[in-house]
Amino acid sequence: MAKTFSELKENHPCFGSGRAVTGRIHLPVCPECNIACKFCQRSLNTEENRPGVASKIFKGKDAVNLIRRALEISPEIKVAGIAGPGDTLASDDALETFRLIKNEFPDLIKCMSTNGLLLSERAEEIIEVGIDSLTVTVNAVDPKIEAQLNDYVIWHGEKIIGIEAAKILIKNQLEGIKKIAKAGITVKVNSVLVPRINANHIRQIAKKVAKAGAKKYNIIPLIPCAKFKDEPAPTCSEIHAARTGAAEYIELFLHCNHCRADAVGIPGKTEFSKNLYTQYGLTNLEENFSHG
Repeated sequence: MAKTFSELKENHPCFGSGRAVTGRIHLPVCPECNIACKFCQRSLNTEENRPGVASKIFKGKDAVNLIRRALEISPEIKVAGIAGPGDTLASDDALETFRLIKNEFPDLIKCMSTNGLLLSERAEEIIEVGIDSLTVTVNAVDPKIEAQLNDYVIWHGEKIIGIEAAKILIKNQLEGIKKIAKAGITVKVNSVLVPRINANHIRQIAKKVAKAGAKKYNIIPLIPCAKFKDEPAPTCSEIHAARTGAAEYIELFLHCNHCRADAVGIPGKTEFSKNLYTQYGLTNLEENFSHG
């Protein structure tokens, strides 16, 4: 049975109300993605501190040894998470890794992030492997707005663009959230705040995902890069306005650290990813990434 929302608040650094005191390990085992987000630039390096970045992509079979070593370095770790650097449902890597974790580390909270394109159809698999918390990135619930944030999606081998792609994505995200929440798994939603495009839409997203069953909402300020490298990051007042509107419908997560896909330790306090991962050697930049 999945951990309750109350249990997550006590043990998961993303669900508490203040500074984190427990840690997590992000296992970078997902090389593929099925959405081309205009604000996303995945990379393999040890310098950048943002989502979509890892030092190396590992095989799921490495997870057990990596977690054992991580717990030696940082005993405060309570969560084993997978947040990329590709999408966790675009391949089988994440779910296969969680099956290993379920058997070897039954007390660890299992946490996964996804863009949600395949969430509805893979919901039963997520439930079966015992995920405790799921984060879904929902940047719009209006296809006209969503279409401005992505170049395309890869849907069952077909490249789809524009409004049609946005409709498919939003439908699958909301249906998937409903299925996961109904199974007792805590759902957190992330939204990337791009002022020019979805600043006035955040309130509607919060309302819609809360109705679908999400428990927590995280508004992530845009980090200008990739095709949105010239888009301005949101100001403090824009972030505050978005949070104020969203808070009418859902509990907010306010201390996001823009964690890397290979983060290890207590967010905002300790970081041991270099200690853990770089001993395995680095991979050339982006050679393992693909859209498919």
